[in-house]
Amino acid sequence: MHYTLHQLQVFAKIVQLKSITKASVELHMTQPAVSIQLKNFQDQFEIPLTEVVGRQLYVTDFGLEVYKMAQRVINEVDAINHRTLAYKGHLTGRLQISVVSTGKYVMPYFLSAFLKKNEGVDLVMDVTNKMRVINALQNNEVDFALVSVLPDALKVNNEILLENELCLVGNRDVKKLNKSIQKNDIKNMPLLFREEGSGTRFVMEQYFKKHNVSVRKKMELTSNEAVKQAVIAGLGYSVMPLIGLRNELMNGDIKIIPAAGFPIKTKWHLIWLKEKKLSPVAEAYLDYIRNNKAKVQQDHFSWINKISGK
Repeated sequence: MHYTLHQLQVFAKIVQLKSITKASVELHMTQPAVSIQLKNFQDQFEIPLTEVVGRQLYVTDFGLEVYKMAQRVINEVDAINHRTLAYKGHLTGRLQISVVSTGKYVMPYFLSAFLKKNEGVDLVMDVTNKMRVINALQNNEVDFALVSVLPDALKVNNEILLENELCLVGNRDVKKLNKSIQKNDIKNMPLLFREEGSGTRFVMEQYFKKHNVSVRKKMELTSNEAVKQAVIAGLGYSVMPLIGLRNELMNGDIKIIPAAGFPIKTKWHLIWLKEKKLSPVAEAYLDYIRNNKAKVQQDHFSWINKISGK
């Protein structure tokens, strides 16, 4: 057998994502190139590694066994690279973070300078919904998680990164109001919701429950971007974090509707398990956050204060 490290890496990514298309995106390769690498790898085994049923790719039991061994090889190669850099006096290792979907507008700015300074650190960042983020943290699969709503069932340490403001918004056709609309006016507005498990949806529903407002749910969408585009198209109104609306607010595609009780304010929390022993890389990152978060806030998020009128 003459399979290469690259083939192992491609196969491992396909198994993780259960998709050649998604693997090609993550690996920055074309889809045909990924398919060729998978075929060349498969040709070295008499037993199938994967199978396609309908249009869905499945990994066979044998494929899963090969994947586990391939992952061990990949990890050992990574360890060699990290150890080489460590002998040169560089911080090395892997930093793993799980981020709620709207947090993609926040987390990169709190990582950029740290990663540029420490080139031996590899980042693995999973962007998903709140439930999966909490599961990854609970299962000790990540070093940190970024959430806007703290979990009730887990004992976690917490570092606040940024204030999170959620406003009632509509598209550019919204007329300018001289005064705030009242809570009961919202019940007649067709509202666009995020999916179950979303932190934004949780905050939104808590607000309506607290103020005893019965609302009309027009549509449920599975991403912040989908809600944003639906609002711009005039399909309804929504409660959205300002953090993901900078360009749309600046060019007028989305407008903030002044409403009683808004903005709803939460915090962006970087959290980790209380009993977790942080790796040297995770410890170094936490030190960086504590020493630099005020500068990151000022350099990259001061626009929020201008838009919200502070």
